[in-house]
Amino acid sequence: MTLAGRTAVVTGVSRRRGIGFAIARRLLAAGVRVCAQGWSPHDAEMGLGSGGETASPEFRAELGGTEETFSHSELDLAEPEAPAELLRRAAERFGSVDTLVLAHARSSDFDLDALSATELDLCWAVNVRSSLLLVREFARRYREDGNGGRVVLFTSGQHLAPMSGEIPYAATKGALHQLTPTLSDALVERGITVNCVNPGPTDTGWATEELTSSVGRALPRGRWNTPEEAAGAVELLLDERAATVTGQVLDAEAGFRRWVR
Repeated sequence: MTLAGRTAVVTGVSRRRGIGFAIARRLLAAGVRVCAQGWSPHDAEMGLGSGGETASPEFRAELGGTEETFSHSELDLAEPEAPAELLRRAAERFGSVDTLVLAHARSSDFDLDALSATELDLCWAVNVRSSLLLVREFARRYREDGNGGRVVLFTSGQHLAPMSGEIPYAATKGALHQLTPTLSDALVERGITVNCVNPGPTDTGWATEELTSSVGRALPRGRWNTPEEAAGAVELLLDERAATVTGQVLDAEAGFRRWVR
């Protein structure tokens, strides 16, 4: 891949088993400078981490970043000003940014009976509003440098099968899916492509043993997808050979058969 020299903002970089972490690590290995964002309190809320690890030297070392190539900010993207602040910090640290990968999400396992206005508003703020504001701020700051701009969003599988136990999450991920061609059209004349990845069932440490087993049986390879495989799909869309690919949703599901039990 020919990514060396790019500068990327990558959101959702916190837990070592997360997709955002895998993306940041892959980009750094490819010679990309990375300004990362994470929000450890959400990991702690979901029982997936205690927070604070992103500030450790070990975290940077595992990513493969250095002072010259990597920075990390703990920012709550539910706050309206956080997207602009993240892009400001990236520009201050690295100058021009030509790549935006939005791997953050508020997970929400609320079914219809548990649904609340509070949870709907929070999922909207984190998953959709912040993504749109991040894209807006990125586009405002973007200056064509010959490499072409890249935006990669993340959706889930809600367009392929029901997700009735995760209604706020499914609704907001569906919004990002539907927004992909619209954002592509808005930015294509500025030399920026916009695409979206559905990584399929990905083992980031959140699933129960029973769910891990049943989903594994529904995948031809007999196992869940990995965060590194999701990062590989992102890398494909960032490469210069994908310059003509825009407005697309990539279902990288490895043949997931949803109705196998």
